[in-house]
Amino acid sequence: MNTESSPVFLHVENLEKSFGGVQALKGLSFKVPQGIIKAIIGPNGAGKTTLFNVITGILPPNGGAIALNGISIEGRKAREIARLGVSRTFQNVEVFGRMTVLENVMVGRHIQSRAGIISTGFRLPGMRREERQIRENAMQHLTFVGLENRATELAGNLPLGEQKLLEVARALATDPKMLLLDEPAGGLNTRETEGLAALIHRILEQGITVVLVEHDMNLVMDISDEIMVMNFGEKIAEGKPKQIKNDPLVIEAYLGEEVDYSDL
Repeated sequence: MNTESSPVFLHVENLEKSFGGVQALKGLSFKVPQGIIKAIIGPNGAGKTTLFNVITGILPPNGGAIALNGISIEGRKAREIARLGVSRTFQNVEVFGRMTVLENVMVGRHIQSRAGIISTGFRLPGMRREERQIRENAMQHLTFVGLENRATELAGNLPLGEQKLLEVARALATDPKMLLLDEPAGGLNTRETEGLAALIHRILEQGITVVLVEHDMNLVMDISDEIMVMNFGEKIAEGKPKQIKNDPLVIEAYLGEEVDYSDL
């Protein structure tokens, strides 16, 4: 894909985030064109998850600007940002273990609910219709990720790989324009990782821009249109996979990490 001709979907400029005396993000600037898969890589502690937390409104920035389709989103509440089309998964899987798989996805869909407090409380016809639509939509997303046969099971009983798929389905239920995936391949075996790669491509085909933080370099190199490399809260490299593969700064940043250097 020629990303240079694509409109910019996410624009981050001079982003800053500190925790006490520790600066987690230092003047970070980058762009994500619409309709691509962009990977963000870097050693542990580089600030990758902090970046996701700031973009999605979980953490407030200390400085800089974030724009989504030209709309400023820095400082907005997480729910507002989700309504603007940003959804995510988490590095540590966060499912509602005592709810069913279907109910977990319905929770994600409820962010788009238009039913008010009164109609919800009194179970008015409009609310009941919307609830049916939410259930149907949730099943469609379970089918999309291959979990339709698990719909009635408790989410906490699923193996890790399927819990990760459930998180993706719940994120997709919010109708995102951009999906942030935080280490989606962590803990997966080779077969599961191959299935994940295929799923990410199907998500892209739905018109959803994908940004992923990932340590599996084979996956990153195989599916990414662009890669940004972070270290100590700063961007040290950015470009196509072939450019990143042989960048000496990238290899240096991984010194001391358990990384197969032949994959970089």
